[in-house]
Amino acid sequence: MQLGNDDDTSLTTRIHVPKTSEIVADKIRAQIIRGELNEGDTLPPEGQLMDSLGISRPTLREAFRILEAEGLISVVRGSRTGAKVHKPSVDLVSRYAGYMLEAQGTTIADLYQARLAIEPSVVRWLATDKGGGAIVRLRKLLAEMAALLEEDKLEEFIEKVEVFHQALVASTGLKTLTFMSRMLLNLAAKHQREFQRRHVRTLEARRKGNRAGLRSYEKVVDLIEAGQVEEAVAHWRLHLNNANATWTSEGEGSRVVDSLG
Repeated sequence: MQLGNDDDTSLTTRIHVPKTSEIVADKIRAQIIRGELNEGDTLPPEGQLMDSLGISRPTLREAFRILEAEGLISVVRGSRTGAKVHKPSVDLVSRYAGYMLEAQGTTIADLYQARLAIEPSVVRWLATDKGGGAIVRLRKLLAEMAALLEEDKLEEFIEKVEVFHQALVASTGLKTLTFMSRMLLNLAAKHQREFQRRHVRTLEARRKGNRAGLRSYEKVVDLIEAGQVEEAVAHWRLHLNNANATWTSEGEGSRVVDSLG
């Protein structure tokens, strides 16, 4: 019996039949993503799962290997308790995104331009609504950053800079945008750590740069709260352009994103 002519390849495409281990992994993955299983929960012991699912130990362990590779469970070898559940992680997604970007030859300059495409729009959104209830949270964060500078805790201050950028975008309440921004920030933070290792600055230069950065963060929050939309957007675009110029200087911008380290 002829199923199709020579030009029709759709009927001759090989069909992938999922293995039982893949079906089991799909079932557990769905429970984690839907919130039926939460961070830190433990799965039932292997014997109980084998009985309830009607599968063999090798099949269950293969399903566990799939989920462990995705960062959705962790298995302690030799433990009598079940595997521990983990929610999907932005860090893990950032790592895989980094693999893709590096494989495509994506440069550091490209990475920072993507951030420049997001944050000024976020500032416009927030300033139009005078912060939309986010001002208190942002000011609290700025106060914490100021205290770190007073105590000369410069490394902790830099970590808070990333938190500030995340909080700014998260203030929109837009989960997709927040996720994309966090992914970019995670990749950028990795580059910034390497940048500082390769280009060591004096302690006083770091203090001066951090103080200037804090004043800029305070200014954008002031402009957002005042509802000065165009001024806020212009200020934050200038801030990001200056920051990008620093992080891509001395040939850094032409470097390919390094996902492996």
